[in-house]
Amino acid sequence: MKKLILLFCPFLAATSLYSQAPYPSVEEGKLLTASTTCVVLENNPFSEFNPAIRDAVKAYWTLTPYEFIDINEFNTRRQNPAYSFLVLTETEYEKDKSGSTFSFINLLLGKKVRNLEELPEFCAIPLDFAGDDADAWYAYKMGMIIRFIQSHAQLVIANPKNQGVRYLRYYNQFVPEIMDKTVLAREEDMEASLAGQEAVAGAYSGKFLLVSDDEIRSAVDEKRPNTLILHKVGPPDELTGAYVFKMLIGTDDAKMYYFNTHKIDARNPNGFLPSDLRRLARF
Repeated sequence: MKKLILLFCPFLAATSLYSQAPYPSVEEGKLLTASTTCVVLENNPFSEFNPAIRDAVKAYWTLTPYEFIDINEFNTRRQNPAYSFLVLTETEYEKDKSGSTFSFINLLLGKKVRNLEELPEFCAIPLDFAGDDADAWYAYKMGMIIRFIQSHAQLVIANPKNQGVRYLRYYNQFVPEIMDKTVLAREEDMEASLAGQEAVAGAYSGKFLLVSDDEIRSAVDEKRPNTLILHKVGPPDELTGAYVFKMLIGTDDAKMYYFNTHKIDARNPNGFLPSDLRRLARF
């Protein structure tokens, strides 16, 4: 189970949970589509998250009207179901003894409840390892991520009685389609034994290419057909016991085709693993 707190929010910093946020009801799905989505920005003039999400929302968000707000305004509005929220949260996992925390983007609906964890959650996707001092490497993928969040929210709204769709593993039913597509990944997101195109080709017969950030950016911006991007989120080093999240998302349809996690140990290092490639090649 996960522990979630709102990032950059002193008022809510003590509010946490060790369970999933409520799955939205039929009525809450209707409220979401009628809401104005508030994109909560960091209170940091040097934030790299802020321009990335601004650009992505302006380019791709069509589910609802939207506006950009700060954390103080979020605290004012969060109990009002006329608003929904795209908000950065910090998540810890109860079984993770490494002390790791991850930044997630959550789509939440306002509701008159006391605690953050009681707000209906339409999507939550890991973005990066919290506290990592590296540049916002995810910025060039933000458009694809925002499109996926919107698509997943529509899936949840259409399936209010099927709580299975809330979990990203739902998308693993589409793994058999991956062999017919091109996967683009950064070499630094691969486990060390898969560093280099030759090593990847030796482990996977499909089209799995190690490319630059600029090539991934171009594929995302072009909505390149039949192309998937590896979105890997993990610590910046080999932190034993920390989680690693691995997702393959389409650039043209914004659909997730693969979701998996592992905890870093001697047999499962930090990165996309040979075992992940074997899962893709099974079909």
